[in-house]
Amino acid sequence: MEQTTVRETVRRLWANEVLPSLSGLVEIPALSQAFDPEWAATGHLAAAVRHVQNWITGRNLPGATIDVVQLDGRSPVLLVDVPATPGAEDRGTVLLYGHLDKQPPVGGWADGLGPWTPVVRGDRLYGRGSADDGYAGYAATAALEAVHAAGGAHARSVILLETGEESGSPDLPLYLEHLSERLGRVTFVVCLDSGGNDYDRLWLTTSLRGLAQVHVTVRVLETAAHSGLASGVVPSSFRVLRQLLDRIEDSATGEIKLADLHVDIPPNRRAEAAATVAVAPGATKGSFPLMPGMRPVSDDELELLLNQSWRPTLSVIGAAGLPEPANAGNVLRESTTLALSFRLPPTADSAAALAAIEKALTSDVPYGAAVELSGVEAADGWNAPDASPWLSAALEKVSDEVFGAPWRSVGLGGSIPFMGLLGEKYPEAQFLVTGALGPDSNAHVPDEWLHLPQAQRLTEAVAHMLDAHARG
Repeated sequence: MEQTTVRETVRRLWANEVLPSLSGLVEIPALSQAFDPEWAATGHLAAAVRHVQNWITGRNLPGATIDVVQLDGRSPVLLVDVPATPGAEDRGTVLLYGHLDKQPPVGGWADGLGPWTPVVRGDRLYGRGSADDGYAGYAATAALEAVHAAGGAHARSVILLETGEESGSPDLPLYLEHLSERLGRVTFVVCLDSGGNDYDRLWLTTSLRGLAQVHVTVRVLETAAHSGLASGVVPSSFRVLRQLLDRIEDSATGEIKLADLHVDIPPNRRAEAAATVAVAPGATKGSFPLMPGMRPVSDDELELLLNQSWRPTLSVIGAAGLPEPANAGNVLRESTTLALSFRLPPTADSAAALAAIEKALTSDVPYGAAVELSGVEAADGWNAPDASPWLSAALEKVSDEVFGAPWRSVGLGGSIPFMGLLGEKYPEAQFLVTGALGPDSNAHVPDEWLHLPQAQRLTEAVAHMLDAHARG
């Protein structure tokens, strides 16, 4: 496939076609279902799908069919089916995955920036969903266009853009089953909903953590009581919760105490983590805006990377029953609720992990307090299969010709539930999980931004990967 034409096509598409439409997508407040219970009525997810559907409809993809698939009561999926080029019909299906739903806006955006206001400053496009991961459908489409423009080849390619990833992809298992015959034999999966430790090279995600979530409520009273009268007689609901959490997490170290949440870290993943630290020293420590004088949990960057990718963690991500300090009276409250988010090792059994968490929270509760669990969710992680010869060769090619630097791999601390589903359903498929997110791209928080040159290089790389896959 002609290298110069691929590059020129990608650059032209990004400058003239992708960036204007992607900016329009940023303007749509397409919150994921978990953050917009009335999503069907507000219509923002459907608007995001229509926006991208209209753009892809105008592209030069010979023979492509573009459908919106929506099961009853489920968030929509955009499906773009592009026939194989002549001679590549027997190479199975390439599935190119992304999502169009977004995290909440979150306050605190910098002056001149906002979640639904696309702003280009230098090489950055600011706005919610720009990097996570609204650009993915555009990059996949542009890569296919570049293959055709350069006389390359690709197998049958299906772009699947869901609208529930930020909610844990609750509808995707149903869609995967519903579309199973239509997808056919998936032999290559491309996911652009990831990233790496710098913008200098191609970063391959080789593992994704699983997750378990639960909202735990401790009730100690039927109604609140005066703290001067009740304290010392009735234990506070917060103290009972602290004791329950102490069963799960060592508060001094953050280590999770439940054996069902741990796995043995594979030697090859330890070696990859060491190589990542060597090529991008300080990237993990420097990824977060720590307060002055604040230290990470370890000075050993390899340990930090393994913590982030292969060890279980607990984050308290929400609370209820606690008034704002200015409104807090001298009251012993009747209950406290905490939202607990667990990240699980890629190969951990999320169902067994969730069962262990539930047992720890509900068994032999101190003082006989009432415990209620809600918002329960679990999803397995994913560990990539070894790369086949064609994929290994293609990785070396794009590293040299597109990025000019060796590719590296990293385990991602976040979760993309669809990868685990695909890995289970298509065990023979090869995976390219990558993306334009860097350590400072601010996904999920204020000032999210997309690194435009990296996104263009990824688009170019995907074009070459598609051609390499088609040729075997």
